[in-house]
Amino acid sequence: MSVRLTVAQALVRFLSVQFTERDGVRHRSVAGMWGIFGHGNVAGVGQALLAAGPEAMPYHQGRNEQAMVHAAVGYARTRHGLSAMACTTSIGPGATNLVTGAALATINRVPVLLLPGDVFATRPADPVLQQLEVPWAYDITVNDALRPVSRWFDRIWRPEMLPASLLQAMRVLTDPVDTGAVTLALPQDVQAEAYDWQDELFRERVWQVRRPVPDADAVAEAAALLRGARRPLIVAGGGVRISEAASALAELAAATGIPVAETQGGKGALRWDHPQALGGIGHTGTAPADAAAREADVVLGVGTRWTDFTTASGALFAPDARFVSLNIASFDGHKMAGLALVGDARAGIAALAAELTGHQAPGRTPDARRALADWRARTDAAFGDGGGEGPPSQSEVVGALDAVLHDRDVVVNAAGSLPGDLHKLWRARDVGQYHVEYGFSCMGYEIPAAIGVKLAAPDREVFALVGDGTYLMLPTEVVTAVQEGVPINVVIVQNHGYASIGGLSEQVGAERFGTAYRFRAPDGSFAGEPLPVDLAANAASLGLEVFTARTAKELRAALAAARESPRATAVYVETDPARPGPGAEAWWDVPVAEVSDRPATRAAREAYDRARPAPGTRPRL
Repeated sequence: MSVRLTVAQALVRFLSVQFTERDGVRHRSVAGMWGIFGHGNVAGVGQALLAAGPEAMPYHQGRNEQAMVHAAVGYARTRHGLSAMACTTSIGPGATNLVTGAALATINRVPVLLLPGDVFATRPADPVLQQLEVPWAYDITVNDALRPVSRWFDRIWRPEMLPASLLQAMRVLTDPVDTGAVTLALPQDVQAEAYDWQDELFRERVWQVRRPVPDADAVAEAAALLRGARRPLIVAGGGVRISEAASALAELAAATGIPVAETQGGKGALRWDHPQALGGIGHTGTAPADAAAREADVVLGVGTRWTDFTTASGALFAPDARFVSLNIASFDGHKMAGLALVGDARAGIAALAAELTGHQAPGRTPDARRALADWRARTDAAFGDGGGEGPPSQSEVVGALDAVLHDRDVVVNAAGSLPGDLHKLWRARDVGQYHVEYGFSCMGYEIPAAIGVKLAAPDREVFALVGDGTYLMLPTEVVTAVQEGVPINVVIVQNHGYASIGGLSEQVGAERFGTAYRFRAPDGSFAGEPLPVDLAANAASLGLEVFTARTAKELRAALAAARESPRATAVYVETDPARPGPGAEAWWDVPVAEVSDRPATRAAREAYDRARPAPGTRPRL
């Protein structure tokens, strides 16, 4: 039996009957589609969505194609990668706007399906509107820019190509190892072309997301290393959360007494007050976690990619430290020149726990216990007590959120100085509470991602933390939140420029060049008065309910009011940049100009040379 449909209609019908299943729980594979329509997709995918209806494929209207991908990533990450969203665009700039979002999804290994329109397959007229002409390769279009940032890419030149391509797309979307952005480029004439499809294409399919167990001999070897360790450490990465292994990790840590530090992706794997929790690790980590890393003789990494922030550019761990990497991806499992445990995080933790039954790691020293208590006292001091008359520090903003938010509320962030303060200071009380995208550290992620998080978890309150730089870069999806009735809360932190890079610029001798949002001074620099930009008024003009705070006390009241509001809200606060949060506890390699006639640059280079580890002292990566 067959049914006659257009390519776009067949694609939408196929996606509507795909499911994933893990641990006996079924999820819809593609839960909805974001779209902005132009001539390259309106008559194809647009018509197909209209014909299918919202029950078959819910549609969400975006304002910016990059933001649509961010929203899809926020959704999929909240659903542990078991349910994704698609994004449809026209050809030309609509398609190229997907590139940044695609890179973010692939770097973070979060599934998203991209459906950009493309040029005519039949070439009735060349060039068509928005077509890129490449004289030496006539089959190249702007969508080829998506190839290097996609985990899988295909272009559907003929209807007959669609079934096999769809099955491959689903394979990648549902594979925890290979997932990321999946791109199906759709020539606009092919989208509208009819074809007789076999009914088999549209039967329900369930894609099993299994939990592979690491090799038993490797598990035994890893357990022997941990049993013999004098100062073991566990580093929890994002894979702990994606595989829903947080409870298993907490039990392993409690049973063995091995302390746990967390990467940005793994933050929240343990409650902040778990007896073995040390907090964030690396350049933006806590003092106790980084001290434990420097002293560790055996390090068990679970679901981490070992990025430069985690390893302090390879300088954090002792050169003779032994590594065990439990990771579902062999590529990551073999990093750090250690023992690879290739398998699912939860299954691997269970296997290790069985091998370590009855084992107790050496207890932490009195100095280590004092360091943890001292850090918690430093955090209390940074959070403040909600008093004070002037603008709050950024740490006090984090403290206000900590005081007001409930355990299951979610904080979303991605770029600037806030990820550093959050990684150091945030006291995660639920595994889903901390949502910081730091694989790509993409400004503009926060607001659309918050929408995705809220769609995925409507029972959670969601707070997107944005600096003024991020807000000005990609604020338009607040209109989507208002239109769709998605009550997210946007916390706008006004610090008059790129605060994080401003600080880094000063450290590397670039003297904050090009980082301030100010008028030009007589000397041509941006050192004049702050720009008279009213972000609170802007947020209100886009439909948000706005609460303004001038002090830490007012901020806590504003956050509480926003949390109780049934509408999408903004909380606007100007911070005091003269009171920064705790500094970095570990090095990060940002090279400084080796020669310069500017004294600040020469001084920065001298400091860099003093801090840089000697050759041969870093562990192999």
